[in-house]
Amino acid sequence: MRADSARGNIGFEDCLIAIEEGRILDILRNPTRPHQRMFVLEINGYAHVVPFVEDENGIFLKTVYPSRKHTALYLSAGDMKA
Repeated sequence: MRADSARGNIGFEDCLIAIEEGRILDILRNPTRPHQRMFVLEINGYAHVVPFVEDENGIFLKTVYPSRKHTALYLSAGDMKA
């Protein structure tokens, strides 16, 4: 799947690379969807939230979006990349 401008040109490939490189900041329960959890990933110096579902076949990423809230929680100003 290619990146699109609605997600700031961040695609699922970027998410997979971040996961493989260990840039997982946290894994949270989705407060509005009990069957989902959310990866919080560092991509390009910014926190991105990736809701997902996991079953016996693997993990299915639902979407990806940048999060100011999670950037403030997990990445200090000194960690931000220009």
